[in-house]
Amino acid sequence: MATKTLDKASQFLVNRAEEMGISIGLDRLEAQMPQCGFGQLGSCCRMCYMGPCRIDPFGEGATTGVCGASVDTIVCRNLLREEIGGASSHVGHARHVVLSFKKMLEGKASGYKITDRDKLMEVADGLGIKADGKSDKEIASEVVDKALEDLSRQDDEPMNWIKLRAPKKEIDMWRELGILVSNAHNEIEEGMHRTSMGNDADPTNLLLACLRIGLVDGYAGLHMATDFQDIMFGTPKPRMIEANMGVLEKDKVNIAMHGHNPVLSEKILEWAGKLENEAKEAGAKGINVVGVCCTGNELTMRRGVPMAGHNLQSELILLTGAVDAMVVDMQCIWPSTTKIAECFDTKIITTESFVKMPGATHIAFEAEHADDAAKKVVKMAVEAFKARKGKEVSIPKEKSVGLIGFSVEAILDVLKKVNPSDPLKPVIDNIVNGNIYGAVGFAGCPSIKLRDTSMTEIMTKELLKNNVLIVTTGCTAHICAQAGFMDTAATNKYCGDGLKSVLTALGEAAGLDGPLPPVWHMGSCVDNSRIATLLGALANKLDVKISQLPVAGSAPELVQEKAISIGTWLLALGLLVHIAPSPRILGSSLATKVLTQDLEKLTGGKAYVELDPIKAAAGMMDHIAQKRAALGI
Repeated sequence: MATKTLDKASQFLVNRAEEMGISIGLDRLEAQMPQCGFGQLGSCCRMCYMGPCRIDPFGEGATTGVCGASVDTIVCRNLLREEIGGASSHVGHARHVVLSFKKMLEGKASGYKITDRDKLMEVADGLGIKADGKSDKEIASEVVDKALEDLSRQDDEPMNWIKLRAPKKEIDMWRELGILVSNAHNEIEEGMHRTSMGNDADPTNLLLACLRIGLVDGYAGLHMATDFQDIMFGTPKPRMIEANMGVLEKDKVNIAMHGHNPVLSEKILEWAGKLENEAKEAGAKGINVVGVCCTGNELTMRRGVPMAGHNLQSELILLTGAVDAMVVDMQCIWPSTTKIAECFDTKIITTESFVKMPGATHIAFEAEHADDAAKKVVKMAVEAFKARKGKEVSIPKEKSVGLIGFSVEAILDVLKKVNPSDPLKPVIDNIVNGNIYGAVGFAGCPSIKLRDTSMTEIMTKELLKNNVLIVTTGCTAHICAQAGFMDTAATNKYCGDGLKSVLTALGEAAGLDGPLPPVWHMGSCVDNSRIATLLGALANKLDVKISQLPVAGSAPELVQEKAISIGTWLLALGLLVHIAPSPRILGSSLATKVLTQDLEKLTGGKAYVELDPIKAAAGMMDHIAQKRAALGI
């Protein structure tokens, strides 16, 4: 069995897997070592059946593919296809939410509603929709039309959501570079066409196409999904929650919601409340809905549902024997979960037609029949509880608390209590005087290859002690919550004096009995849009580009294609993007040089690879110092 050292809760369940003879991801990774070097370098091409072609990185073997494609072309095509996979995931997520919203407006999907009218009006106004004399439903219908236009327009005008959410200086820069995008689906189609055998062989042109896909992800994926989810389910506000696998309860029906789309999870949560008595009749003390991965982030931000585990723990949580049903929708679902569930009484329930797994029960979930499907899922979980009642469970004791729900709106509400007329001024003043030396956004998944290095936790501690504020989304948010960084007590424990003073003052202004936490939970993967909105507001206030701010982004444990497309969007916005491990570009000296050096001259952004957490934090501090010096602060 694998012997990596993990956090206490995860290690407890890894040990349990070993005792029970159950294979988990760590074992499967170990069995594959060493992994393919050609694949890691990005120099393996499978675009046609004359291959697969593998370019020798040492120059002793093949130097081009059978068709004559150079290693630079091969690497850049592979990178673009990875990005298309990531952007497709986020655009597909956004489209699903928009269409569900449309069905609600048409009366085809009961049980959903416009929850945040203010957000609806803000989006409508930004899209140029006149509200005079119109009902909320009419306004919302026009917003939907604008969203669907971004998936269908053919006039080469910039996407509506780019004009709505991107800063003007950046739009002008992208127009000059020729990378503005009009139709998300066209870009995805053209990207696949571009990379098929016999098409684009110019690595520089391919890298520009990567930036275009980054914009597709950022605006037709992330921003659009966040906006519609806020309108439909409410914009998050600060609340206290619990995190880690200790939130499972032996004597309750435990339903783990896993995936990304709140259109499903919100309904499951609603029906868990409605069927509470049915669970008690079955001998349970109630129903306990917990969140895994990004659905966990969505539910905790809006409903205070406990954050049970990140993506890497989605297998481990089943080893407790206490999960009665794991309900999944889309993205980040490990096929191994059904095999592990077979060892217990756990039901794995898939809900999307394009996400099915052998051994799982499929209950189709569509907005039109949401209540019927949700009711059926909860009842199945209650039946599973009956089967496991009285059997041994092994739930880790670890559990932390945190203050979460830092939407941009919530942050501004706090800042308005300090300066009602100019809420961003206190932030800018404290950046200028150095109390806030800079800010870093952490996003992405926990990597099975890096988890034992505590990459995220060590980087966080290093940055906080140097007065760098941290915001986070996705599964890194789970990691930070479990490590206690979202507890208000963490401010005094980890922060430098300057940052500590700012967070204490903000906590007092917010009416808390203590400071704000040093790591701000801003949501799920798609909610990286919130980080960009906040940066855009600060840049606009200072009349500079985002690339001039003393900030950076990090995917400290790169796993998903989605992290690649998000990262490229941030590069297009002008950020330093730290990545560990390296993306699959090192087989191409051209791609490596462009992304780590040359791109900075075009957008201000650059990629930074460093696997040592101390060195990574130091490198980001150096970058922030350079930006501060350039601003004269």
